[in-house]
Amino acid sequence: MSNKSSSKTKKNHRPSTKARPTKLPKINVLYEDSDIVAINKPAGIMVHPDGRAKGPFITDWVMEHYPRAAKVGEPARAVDGTEILRPGIVHRLDRETSGVLLIAKTVKGHAFLKKQFQDRTIKKKYIAFVWGDLKEEFGTITRPIGRSGSDFRRYSASRGSRGVEREAETYWTKLATVIVPMKLENVSSGRNKDSTESKQRFTLMEAEPKTGRTHQIRVHFSAIQHPVVGDTLYAPNRPMELGFKRTALHARSIEFDTVKGEHVKIEAPLPNDFKAACKATGIEIQ
Repeated sequence: MSNKSSSKTKKNHRPSTKARPTKLPKINVLYEDSDIVAINKPAGIMVHPDGRAKGPFITDWVMEHYPRAAKVGEPARAVDGTEILRPGIVHRLDRETSGVLLIAKTVKGHAFLKKQFQDRTIKKKYIAFVWGDLKEEFGTITRPIGRSGSDFRRYSASRGSRGVEREAETYWTKLATVIVPMKLENVSSGRNKDSTESKQRFTLMEAEPKTGRTHQIRVHFSAIQHPVVGDTLYAPNRPMELGFKRTALHARSIEFDTVKGEHVKIEAPLPNDFKAACKATGIEIQ
C-alpha cells in the first residue's frame, strides 16, 4: 500500500515541464555558478506546489532548465499527507512577493545554503509600502509568531494565536513617507471624520527579517497596525492603493557565501508596479 501511495504522490505533485510550459513567465537569472542560481521571481507565482493550488510554479522552471536538480532538495507534505517534491528549493517567497530567490542546482549547493539559513548568516532585505506613517526612522519588531486562531491561512503575532509560537525578529528602516488623496468611501477608519480624512499616509520601508518565519514581514507589520499595501490576507478591509494589484512586497537583495567561499550580494531590480508607485508619489529610489 505504501509503495502505491508513493508512486501516486510523485505523479500528482512532481513539478511538470510538460503540463504548463507556455504559462511560465519569463524569469531572469541574476546570478549563477556551478551549484547555485539566483532568480528574480515574478509576483503571482508560487515557489512550489502545496497540494491545493494550481501552477505554474517556480519548480516547473527549475525542472525545465535544470533537470539534474530533480533530486536536489527536501520534499514537503501536503495537508492530506502526500509528498510534494521541491527540486532546488532552499527557501521561499510568498506567491505575491517578487524579488530575489536562491535555488540550489546541486546537493552540495543545497546543503551549503541550508546551513547558512539555519545559522542565520544569510542577509535578506525587502522593500514594501505599508499603511500609515512609521513615526521612527528605524526600529525592530520582536514578536513571536503562531498560527491564527480564526483563519488557518494566517499567522499571528498578536494575542489569540494558537499552537507553538516561534520567536521572530524584523529590523526595519523608513525610506519615505507620502500623503495620497483618497476617496472617503474607500477608507475604513474608526476615527471621527475631519478635514484630513480624505488623505492617507503611506510609508516605503526596508525590512530585514532576522528570523525566517512564514509571512513574517506581513504578520509583524499587521500586528503594529501598519499592514502591507495590497495584502488581502492580513488587511482584507483595506483597498488596493498606489496602483498595486498585489501585496506591495519585494525581496530586494540577499547576501550569502558560495560553495567556493566567495561572499556574494545579489540585488533584484524594482518591478514595474514599484517603479510606478514611486514615480506617482515622487519617491526617488534606485
